[in-house]
Amino acid sequence: MSSSTAPSAARLWSVDEHLDDILATVEPLDPIELQLPDAQGCVLVEDVTVPVALPPFDNSSMDGYAVRVADVAGASEEFPAVLTVIGDVAAGAGGLPTVGPGEAARIMTGAPLPPGAEAVVPVEWTDGGTGGGAATGMRAASAAPEGAAGEVRVHRPVEARAHVRDRGSDVQAGELALEAGTVLGPPQIGLLAAIGRGTVRVRPRPRVVVISTGTELVQPGEELGEGKIYDSNSFQLAAAARDAGALAYRVGAVTDDAEALRAAIEDQLIRADLLVTTGGVSVGAYDVVKEALTADGEVDFRKLAMQPGKPQGFGTIGPDHTPLLALPGNPVSSYVSFELFVRPAIRALMGVEDLHRPRVRAVLKADGALSSPAGRRQFLRGRYDAESGSVTPVGGAGSHLIAALAHADALLVLPEDTTSLEPGEELDVVLLG
Repeated sequence: MSSSTAPSAARLWSVDEHLDDILATVEPLDPIELQLPDAQGCVLVEDVTVPVALPPFDNSSMDGYAVRVADVAGASEEFPAVLTVIGDVAAGAGGLPTVGPGEAARIMTGAPLPPGAEAVVPVEWTDGGTGGGAATGMRAASAAPEGAAGEVRVHRPVEARAHVRDRGSDVQAGELALEAGTVLGPPQIGLLAAIGRGTVRVRPRPRVVVISTGTELVQPGEELGEGKIYDSNSFQLAAAARDAGALAYRVGAVTDDAEALRAAIEDQLIRADLLVTTGGVSVGAYDVVKEALTADGEVDFRKLAMQPGKPQGFGTIGPDHTPLLALPGNPVSSYVSFELFVRPAIRALMGVEDLHRPRVRAVLKADGALSSPAGRRQFLRGRYDAESGSVTPVGGAGSHLIAALAHADALLVLPEDTTSLEPGEELDVVLLG
């Protein structure tokens, strides 16, 4: 928690102070060994070297014929080189035939280059063994076993090693395949499989539990009664957690009852590396998150010098001191708070170096000046145009304007000392997509 001696409730925290407090508490998850399919999205904790060269043998990059270069020198459609076909070489084949003078072996893409062969002639440069014109392909071996014998006419010469993938041309044995700190996406998983790794040591994806609070909330798809609204926050924040790299679990809305909320949180601790609540953190009579979590001092509720998202809570709870971030209930406030505080916490749990969304400087494109309260860092929704380097506000400043948020791909940042920003002036922009 913060080392400041001033009571949290008695002062206004800055955005940076609150974030620093969170990141000083959240530590990367312990590494575990996972099977490749389970390691996607995880962060590698060790360097991985290549045990065998890729490809492990010289192989063909084309369907065609493995030949000796001298045998096809000067070949043309008018005067083709006529070679004896001695057999097939398929991918995965063993017991390879040796290609001698005046001979060729029918070879498939990925198949090992047989002894004696120096290059591969694509099948389209031959008659395919039919005795006719240029072939467009090979008949299936099962349908035409005789294709592996007889003669083939080659219509073009080739140079040595033509259409051959050399052993180790991708990576050599002993080379570094992946560095520690790499986030494992599909290409990285593919590389690990290609070099024979069935498991890998990683930091697991953090398990994030999202709990929304409010008696007024009903689930999408249910009937909307008088005074009720749909629970959008838990869906939005769970999606944001997945987008950040976490495994997200969404808990249906908890009513405005402190004991019920405390019980729900305790039930979720078994599957949570991070808990996120939304709603109930302000100063109202029904702000149950504050009521439920303040008593034993585990969670510190504070006011931040920001708009939207002034009321925030942070602490650790349970026997494992699981981090809990309590966000405001207004949809825009909760989402902005997630991007500023929860996303970096998730990334810190993952053990990645880059915790934050990218930021750029952009020129304000608007019909009039933007205003911002003195002493508050304001975050407005907007759309960023990379080509022109400009950003345009979307919607107003209201923390309930979720429709505008859905059309935004950036946050405009107006610093604490800025009360007005004119069109054409520059500002910081957080890129969300």
